[in-house]
Amino acid sequence: MASMAPVNSYGLLIRSARTGITYVPRRTLMASVPRRAQDENNNNNNTNSNNNDKPSPSSPLSSIKNFFFGGKSAKPKITRRANAPLKREGTLSADSIFAEDEATPKLIASGRTPAARKQGVAPEAVEGEDEASYAVEQRNRANMSAVLDPRPQARIRWERKMVVREIRRRGRLTKTEQIMRTERESMSKSHWFKTSVKKLGPLARQIAGKNIDEAMLQMRFSKKKAAKDVLEHLKHAKNVAIVRSGMGLGAVANGEAEQEKKKQDPISITLKDGERKTVTDPTAIYISQAWVNRGPYGVDYDHRARGVINLLRPPHTGLSVVLKEEHTRIREWKNREAAEKRKRQTKLWTQLPDRKISAQNQYYSW
Repeated sequence: MASMAPVNSYGLLIRSARTGITYVPRRTLMASVPRRAQDENNNNNNTNSNNNDKPSPSSPLSSIKNFFFGGKSAKPKITRRANAPLKREGTLSADSIFAEDEATPKLIASGRTPAARKQGVAPEAVEGEDEASYAVEQRNRANMSAVLDPRPQARIRWERKMVVREIRRRGRLTKTEQIMRTERESMSKSHWFKTSVKKLGPLARQIAGKNIDEAMLQMRFSKKKAAKDVLEHLKHAKNVAIVRSGMGLGAVANGEAEQEKKKQDPISITLKDGERKTVTDPTAIYISQAWVNRGPYGVDYDHRARGVINLLRPPHTGLSVVLKEEHTRIREWKNREAAEKRKRQTKLWTQLPDRKISAQNQYYSW
């Protein structure tokens, strides 16, 4: 019981101060030490032992006194650092119409206004430094090899295979390779239209074989609902063919004199279906093939009477077109004409071959 004497003495002091508290647990006073954040002065006192004017760190008794008598302990100060990356502004070219406003400070999203740019530094020098830092020669090829050359052994085998094939052919190209080198082609696939194959198929057959501008005109005045989507896809396919494959640029690449000369010498060809066509511009774009692609089915609901709901499956269909130039149709027409000529020559029959007469005499041979 001798060990309980300190507890009773503290208990009497607490009862005399606040009559509402009748018992204080042993663990609060004897065993546990309250851990509280120390203020900035206490932290400095621990680091600088020579400074004796600052107060000593708080003890367990003072913390209990503050708890019961309403004392306030100093809260630690929290210092926050900005983790946002540095903001970098772009520059204008020397001939820009907005270059006169370059010297004034600009507003940033955070609300700060940076200082004005130095007048002595030329923008060309800054741009030159940026370009020099991103030069290809200064890049680390080991870091780029994971993307540019992920399988070096497979690449070496493929290169060896191509070299062997080239040596065996002695530099001669196949017919397909020669066509791909001399003619242009562009294939474009559309997104899924909310229509069926049965409705989109006739439109695909309608535009197949026509000039791209004529097909767009047909879709513009068509009464079909899906014709609007087909028209937008044809515009996109034409732009892709011009930009990526360089198709339809004969009038731009050649001079006006050469263009007029070509217009004076049109070429009349016969298509596969027997239709006659006159080609004035060999670089004009036409739709070689057009087909439809069956897409996924959607989900829709048809609300009927008496709470009946029918589940609908609206179909989706896509359109794919292959664009080529009139050079291809001219070559195909020439190939058909040459094949028909060879076929006619093989069927040509003569009764006796023309050969020299030998051993002539005035007597009969029988």
